[in-house]
Amino acid sequence: MLIKRGLLVSASLLVFSFVGNVASASADQWYFYVKNSSSSTIKKLLVAEPKQSWGAFDIGTGIAPGDNVKMIWDSSTNNQACNQWIKAQFADGSESEPAIIDFCKNLDDPIVFR
Repeated sequence: MLIKRGLLVSASLLVFSFVGNVASASADQWYFYVKNSSSSTIKKLLVAEPKQSWGAFDIGTGIAPGDNVKMIWDSSTNNQACNQWIKAQFADGSESEPAIIDFCKNLDDPIVFR
C-alpha cells in the first residue's frame, strides 16, 4: 500500500503519543493531511524518526475509507527530526509500506494510503 503526501485525521484527533518533536522550527501547530483510499479503516498511524521506535497518533476509532483528515502534531514533537517515517495499520490486518516524509513544513497535499 503506497503512501503519498497528504492529510488524514481531524484536528481534534491530534495527540502524538511518543516523545520527541518534529522539527526545531517554531510553528505553533505543524499539520499534515491523511487520505484513506483503501477499502479498510485505518486503525493506527505510526510515525518514527529514522532508526527509532514507532509512535502512534491518537486517531480515535480510526479513519474510514474515503476520509481525508487533518492531523496536528503535538508541541512535544517540536525538537524531532524533519524527516520521519509514516505508515498505516488497517482494520483488515494489513499495513502500508512506510514512506519518509519531511514534516518540517505544513503539508497541504494529503498522504494517501491505499
